Amino acid sequence: MDIYRSIVKPLLFYGLKIDPEWAHHQSLQFLSWIDQNQSHSGINWIESQLRPSFCLSDVRLQQRLWGLTFNNPVGLAAGFDKDGVAARIWQSLGFGFTELGTVTLHPQPGNPQPRLFRLVEDEAVLNRMGFNNQGAVILAQRLQEKRQQQWMIPVGINLGKSKITSLEAAAEDYLGSFKLLKDYGDYFVVNVSSPNTPGLRSLQDAEQLSKIIEVLKTENTDNKPILIKIAPDLEWDAIADVVNLSQTYQLAGIIATNTTIKREGLKTQWLPQTGSYITEEAGGISGAPLKKRSTEVIRWIYQNTQGQLPIIGVGGIFNADDAWEKITAGACLVQVYTGWVYEGPGMVKRILEGLLQKLDQYGLKSISEAVGFKL
Repeated sequence: MDIYRSIVKPLLFYGLKIDPEWAHHQSLQFLSWIDQNQSHSGINWIESQLRPSFCLSDVRLQQRLWGLTFNNPVGLAAGFDKDGVAARIWQSLGFGFTELGTVTLHPQPGNPQPRLFRLVEDEAVLNRMGFNNQGAVILAQRLQEKRQQQWMIPVGINLGKSKITSLEAAAEDYLGSFKLLKDYGDYFVVNVSSPNTPGLRSLQDAEQLSKIIEVLKTENTDNKPILIKIAPDLEWDAIADVVNLSQTYQLAGIIATNTTIKREGLKTQWLPQTGSYITEEAGGISGAPLKKRSTEVIRWIYQNTQGQLPIIGVGGIFNADDAWEKITAGACLVQVYTGWVYEGPGMVKRILEGLLQKLDQYGLKSISEAVGFKL
């Protein structure tokens, strides 16, 4: 029996109706406590019990990308562990990689609460967090301490622009964070696609984005992989501009996609927490409503680059079929967040088991053979 789906989720979502941000904070605090006390024998025992329940190891799921080994293609998306407080625990929950952040150069509290809402009928989340985080200095200090321990999975760092920094000074803001963190991330993501920082999405414009990439490339003497995370709401010509820029600067890849600001087709019409219609609420929507569009963007990028630009697919992944859809559309790796909240910690292992069944079904020897596979 899946305790989370049968007992915990009904209590959180329907019974107690606990505030989503409070629940997220409490979960992260617990995972952080395990992370910080791993040297204690009791905690070590707890973690050893996690692995058989949540982890699955199979050579067919492994890939080498950017000189990094990914034991499986399912990662935790940015936004869950913004400050890296539980950075080492994600490998014990079955993830093949994790992405910390979004982190900004300057610490910031984010937008006013309430700012996180479950749209249960839609299997979605509406968030307008606003890059709340403790800042790049604190994250660097924390990772410096944690990196003294053994890491088993690649760790990415998602970089955003500080709200107090003008759009004209955005490049220097991203550069400041990168300088502080470049020794601690296995790959880095330029996030110019969150809808919750005023004007941020305008930085997806090729001219603006090129300024950011140029300063990061100059500083990136160790050739750490740098990716761009794009919005699902871009028109095809704008996506083409980002793809062309990525190829021009020989970036490592693209993450497709961030949350959407569109509201079409939602079953949820209004938010009881605010008493407003969903169409009047600011923020980005993640989860099931994003699935189709994110897959379309992945497929377009893959086809228009002949599969030469690695893609991390994210948006609406709840099960193995969803992950398989993203991978066969052209994603080398996938990330989950909202699906993990809805489906619980057992979801990753279920996805991996399902992916292995798909490989057997189609006679494929490895997950890399499934990338862009024509069904």
